[in-house]
Amino acid sequence: MTPFLPFALPEIGEEEINEVLDSLRSGWLTTGPKTKRFEEEFGAFIGAGTEAIAVNSATAGLHLAMEAIGVGPGDEVITTPYTFTATAEVVRYLGADPVFVDIDPGTFNIDPAKLEAAITPRSKAIVPVHFAGLACDMEAILAVARRHGLKVVEDAAHALPATCGGKLVGSLGSDATVYSFYATKTITTGEGGMVVTRDPAIAKRCRVMRLHGISRDAFDRYTSDKPSWHYEVVAPGCKYNMTDIAASIGIHQLKKAWPFQEQRSSMAARYDAALSDLPVDLPPHPAPGETHAWHLYVLRLKETAPVSRNRFIELMAANGIGCSVHFIPLHLHPYWRDRYGFQPEDFPYAHASYQRSVSLPMYTRMTEADQQRVVAAVREILA
Repeated sequence: MTPFLPFALPEIGEEEINEVLDSLRSGWLTTGPKTKRFEEEFGAFIGAGTEAIAVNSATAGLHLAMEAIGVGPGDEVITTPYTFTATAEVVRYLGADPVFVDIDPGTFNIDPAKLEAAITPRSKAIVPVHFAGLACDMEAILAVARRHGLKVVEDAAHALPATCGGKLVGSLGSDATVYSFYATKTITTGEGGMVVTRDPAIAKRCRVMRLHGISRDAFDRYTSDKPSWHYEVVAPGCKYNMTDIAASIGIHQLKKAWPFQEQRSSMAARYDAALSDLPVDLPPHPAPGETHAWHLYVLRLKETAPVSRNRFIELMAANGIGCSVHFIPLHLHPYWRDRYGFQPEDFPYAHASYQRSVSLPMYTRMTEADQQRVVAAVREILA
């Protein structure tokens, strides 16, 4: 019997395993030297002058970054409904309200042309989401933000490594950028995330707030010449620190970020070539010279497709292949719909894309034979 091909699997090598074992043997299990090393190497990866703050999830990172830029009760934060709920829920953690702006149907990222219409006296920040690993038009977004005195925090959960204007996401001039290292992402630590910024004040605030608002983290307290028992609580913080066990995985995953991207790009090209004659819209590609992280490969079924999107997923599962949907737009979910009185047609492009979208398996552990199996199943259903 042919084994089930899941939607996503992480690729973990002996290097990661050995580094984790080294951490277990060292006695440093929570935030310690491996986390510090991962932060330093990640900052260097993004570019000189970048400070990196490791956290236990991208959700935590978004929360810390928005708190650090001053989002608070009564504020508004502009973002897209075409994202996972974490992007908007952290705004509510801070007593603020998300304001949704529809996507550009050509990129499925937030539409910069619609931003200014969403700005009010309560607006504090813009949170663009680099959907599927394709960078937003950050030049346009940052221009709007600067005209109106707004902060920008990039949700780059999908976007390592991706570029805009020839520069890595994370080095584009926003106030902060947040990455995810969840098990399905382009690199993983199991659970985890990273905040990057070039603003020392934001970095300092994130470091304090990620561990209960304590002025010194555990690693500093137990490796400095000051008494290890002494610390000061300077704010009501959170428990968002990354462990050395997770960082041990991340150290070696980061080294593979570019090779992984090259593999994903090749896989996307193979899907494009094999599926282009079917009743589907292929995913958007970056401009020449830019890099797409290819976290996701999202097909959109045309009206002429012989089956609905939901039926397509059922038939793929019957063929032993897992698929997913990215995303159910936030304005369709009960909490966001009921709190803000949204209707499906309020964000027509996000809604229309969702109704037709399906994400195919694409991860570096897949073999070419695995991908051919996916292609054969898609063609059997749609051809």
